[in-house]
Amino acid sequence: MAILKKKISPRRKQVRENIAAERFARASTFINSGMLLSLLMLIGFVGACSFLLSTVTEPGRINFRPWPQIISIILITTGIAFGISVYIYRYNHRIVKNHIRAFALSSLLILLLAMARLGYFFPRNSIFIALAFAVTCAIILTIAYDQRFAIGISIFFAPLICFAIGRETDFALFLIMAAGIITSCFLLKEIRTRTKLLEVGVFSGVAVFGICFATGLLADGLSGSLFKTSGWMAAATVLVGIIIQALLPLVEKSFRIATSMTLLDYSDANQPLLKRLAMEAPGTFSHSLLIGSIAETAAEAIGANGLLCRVGAYYHDIGKIGKPRYFVENQMGTASRHDQLSPAMSQLIIVGHVKDGIEMAKEYRLPAVIRQFIETHHGTTLIEYFYAEAKKKTDDQTAPPSESEFRYPGPRPQTKEAAIVMLADAIEGAVRSLTEVTPTKIETVVHNMAMKRLQDGQFDECELTLRELSRIEDAMSKSLAAHHHGRIAYPKSDEEPEQSTEDKEQDAR
Repeated sequence: MAILKKKISPRRKQVRENIAAERFARASTFINSGMLLSLLMLIGFVGACSFLLSTVTEPGRINFRPWPQIISIILITTGIAFGISVYIYRYNHRIVKNHIRAFALSSLLILLLAMARLGYFFPRNSIFIALAFAVTCAIILTIAYDQRFAIGISIFFAPLICFAIGRETDFALFLIMAAGIITSCFLLKEIRTRTKLLEVGVFSGVAVFGICFATGLLADGLSGSLFKTSGWMAAATVLVGIIIQALLPLVEKSFRIATSMTLLDYSDANQPLLKRLAMEAPGTFSHSLLIGSIAETAAEAIGANGLLCRVGAYYHDIGKIGKPRYFVENQMGTASRHDQLSPAMSQLIIVGHVKDGIEMAKEYRLPAVIRQFIETHHGTTLIEYFYAEAKKKTDDQTAPPSESEFRYPGPRPQTKEAAIVMLADAIEGAVRSLTEVTPTKIETVVHNMAMKRLQDGQFDECELTLRELSRIEDAMSKSLAAHHHGRIAYPKSDEEPEQSTEDKEQDAR
C-alpha cells in the first residue's frame, strides 16, 4: 500500500522556516548575553549549598540527612538563591554581565557557609560562630559593593547559616544576626581610617548585645547566663571587625577594589608615580591636580565617590611621562614639536599616551579602579585639532581623512566617576584656552562641552542622567570660576621703578 505524503503549501513552509530561524536567533542571543553561564553558576551555587547543608557528620564518617529533609533543604536553598538572583538583577545588574564578579560573590558565600558549618561540631559555641560569619558577610559585601546591596544579600544569606549550625527554627538567632548585619552595613559607608572597622565592630556589638538580651529575657527571663551569652555575642562581633581589618588587602585584591583608605594612600604626592609625573611632566602634574579638585566637587554634587574621582584624576595622564614635550602644558613656551610632524604621526603620539599610561599603571600595580580613569578619560572622542590639520592638507586628488582614524580607541566611561573626570579634563583645557576668563564664559564653555560629549555618545555606558549632568555642570562652573578669580593690583610707592608691560601682566596673573 503506497504511503501518501502530505502536501505542504510553500507559504506554510516559509512560516515554519521563519519561526525556526527566530527561535534560533533568540537562543543565540540568550547564549551570547551570558545569561546561560549565569544560570549555570546559579545551579552550581544551589548544588554546593544543598550538599553542605544536607550532610551530617558523625565520628569516622559523613552521612546524609533523611531524603525528606534533603528535599526540603533543596527547595529552601533554591528559593533563597532565586531571591538573591532577583536582588542582584534588580540592584546590581553588572554582576550578571561580569561573570568574574559573580563567581567571586558565589565563592564567598559558599566559603562562609562552609566555615559556618564548623559550628555543627561545637554545639555550645555554634551561635557565636553563626553570628560571626553573618556579620563577616555583611562587612565584606559593604566594602566590595555598597550598603543596600550588602544588607539585602546578607539577610538572604542568614537563614542558610541557621541551617548550617542546625538551628533552622531559631528565630531569635536570626534577629540577632539581622541586628549585626544592618548595623554594620549602615555604619560602614567608607573606610578612611584604620580604626573604622573596629568602630563598626564595637557599635554592632552593642546592637547585638541589646537584641540578644531582649530575646533571651523574653524566652527565659532574667538570669546570670543571659548577660554572659549576650556579652560573648557582642565580643564575637567586635572580633570580626578586627579580623577583617587584618584581611582587608586580601578582600580588596579578591574583588579588585580600593577602599577610601587605600585611595588616600595613592593620593600622597610621595607616591613614586606621582613624583615622576611632577618631575618629568610638571605641567601635566599641575593640570591633574586641578582636574582632581574639579572632579571631586562635581562628584560630591551628585552623590558619587569624590575621593575616587580626585585620585583617578591624579593618575589619568601618567602616560605623558614618556613624551612630555609633545603636550602643550609641558612645552613651557618653546616651539611645538608637532610642527615638524604630519597630523597622522601627531595623532599616533597623542593617542599613545593612553596606552603608555595603562602599561605604567600595570608596572606600578595601580588598582583596577584607578586604571579605569587612564583608559576612559578620552573615551572615543575625536582629536579635533589634528583632524582639522589633516583635512587642510588634502587636495582634490587626495581623499579626506576619516574621523575614525583620528578618534581615541576607548573604551567609553563605564562609571559616573570616570565620566566626570573625562568631562573635567575636556572643560579645563577649553577654559584654559580662553583669552578672557569670566564666570559667564566659563558656564557657556562647560555647558557646550557637556552637550558635545553627550551627543557624541560618550556617556552612554555610565548610567549618567541628565539631571546629574546639570548638577555636574553647575559644580564645575563654580570650581573653575573660583580658580580663575581676579586679583587687586598692589599699590606701589614712588620709589619703585616703573614696570614693563610684561612684568605688569605677570603680576596680574
